Amino acid sequence: MKNNKIFYWSLTVALAGFLFGFDTVVISGADLSLQELWSRGEFFHGFVIMASALWGTVIGALFGSIPTDRIGRKQTLFWIGILYTVSAIGSGLATDPWIFAAFRFIGGLGVGASTIAAPAYISEISPAADRGKLVALYQFNIVFGIMIAFVSNYLLSGIETDAWRWMIGVEAIPAIIYTLMVLGVPKSPRWLLIKKNDRAQAAKTLQLIDPKADVEEQMNAILKNESDQAPGETIFISKYRFPLILAFLIAFFNQFSGINALLYYAPRIFAAAGLAESTALLSSVGIGVTNLVFTLLGVSLIDKLGRKQLMYIGSIGYIFSLSMVAIAFSAGWQGMAIPIFLFMFIAAHAIGQGAVIWVFISEIFPNHLRADGQAFGSSTHWVLAAIIPSLIPVLFTQIGAAPVFAFFAFMMVLQLIFVWKMMPETKGISLEDLQKELTR
Repeated sequence: MKNNKIFYWSLTVALAGFLFGFDTVVISGADLSLQELWSRGEFFHGFVIMASALWGTVIGALFGSIPTDRIGRKQTLFWIGILYTVSAIGSGLATDPWIFAAFRFIGGLGVGASTIAAPAYISEISPAADRGKLVALYQFNIVFGIMIAFVSNYLLSGIETDAWRWMIGVEAIPAIIYTLMVLGVPKSPRWLLIKKNDRAQAAKTLQLIDPKADVEEQMNAILKNESDQAPGETIFISKYRFPLILAFLIAFFNQFSGINALLYYAPRIFAAAGLAESTALLSSVGIGVTNLVFTLLGVSLIDKLGRKQLMYIGSIGYIFSLSMVAIAFSAGWQGMAIPIFLFMFIAAHAIGQGAVIWVFISEIFPNHLRADGQAFGSSTHWVLAAIIPSLIPVLFTQIGAAPVFAFFAFMMVLQLIFVWKMMPETKGISLEDLQKELTR
């Protein structure tokens, strides 16, 4: 990376991913405590207490393109930080399950909106050769947040009274830091040009991004690309059918791997495998470390091997690891066998879908519809991410873990076929050239 400014701006914006990861997983440490405190049945626990943030994420993903386009990527990212801060403090202090769910829902709005605004911003300030690794910083921060959440839960679990409040409330600290940091990044030059027609500010930012480039030529190329589009276009017209299908399928398969089900219920799954409660929490930390290490590997390879090759590697890893988890639960294996296979599953996810999804969705839509395309892919992801983990307590009780993991393994066979037959390679191609290629 030749331009340290781009890296710093990308890393700052990607910290929204850290809060996303932390917020998503921190609830796993409070899972059993909350069920004991507010015992109202498996369905209430799964859909209201555990999944409240996910329902907020769905709304944030569905409507996050509106502020992302109207007030801009930067201002949207600032308000996302405010949502995270309010959610952490409010849910940590909640004395009623509905109040708790309401504040978790607010945090979910921030998560959903961040999956639109952050990748869109980073993709729009990145040179084509480095775009993969820079947008993937968002995913790296997600898994870093996940790991820190697991570690934080483990360290705070020793508090004798209301440990869950500290687990959830501590998120306010990084949320405030992020909110202040994001004030220092510039506005997206593509947003300034296309949405605000502000050539002067766009030129200043483009000059900072690449001092040697012909800024006028860059701006004219971006504007010419947009002038070729018909007014009033949406992502749902036939011209954009292929990018729409790609966004839907990559998001669909991401969640039908079972990744969020594992992250939300890791201690419960390890306990079902026969591990003691403290060992289950510690094994959850192992999930976070594995996720982080293999995400780093994926980020380092995404602009070398490409998005498609990483998806091949991840899909094969998914199929093997999930099949072995299903066999292990079916055969009643106890001890560390299941955690080892789950670590392999996390590694496959981190190097494949985890590293690729937000990069890929941010690349395949045109500049003027990028936020809408992000919203579509993100909302598909989050609707399924809300439904699937919500069903896990019921499914584990009614049919057991083995059939659930066997189903996830089968879905990953279908993902492998999708990658083979449909998925294009996007590495090293400018956003404008990708638009021409995918909308022929």
